[in-house]
Amino acid sequence: MPEDEVVAQTRTGKQVLNVRGEVRARVCRPVAGDHVACVGENRKVLVFPVSELPEMTRGKGVRLQKYKDGGLSDATTFDLADGLSWLDPAGRTRTQTDLAEWLGKRATAGRMAPRGFPRDNRFT
Repeated sequence: MPEDEVVAQTRTGKQVLNVRGEVRARVCRPVAGDHVACVGENRKVLVFPVSELPEMTRGKGVRLQKYKDGGLSDATTFDLADGLSWLDPAGRTRTQTDLAEWLGKRATAGRMAPRGFPRDNRFT
């Protein structure tokens, strides 16, 4: 959603996401790049263009990736030309520039995470 839509004029704030029951929002991040990368609890990674994300004023959110079991672990945005970066278990920053295997349409299943991806399924 546009950043201007989140700012409220009252001390009580503004509700921007409507969820039911035990459902919880998993990721809320500013967009900084031209592609989105998301990883599920099943260690599958999906990369798709930011242009596939609908821009809403408020609502229930959008599906980033499809899962048979489990759910979303983490999501981030990045520039495809720079590559996708994450911290490996040794504390080094690893960058994957050839992402053709993980590129797909939004809300598809994705492919298994690249070698060296952290076991906690987080980009940072």
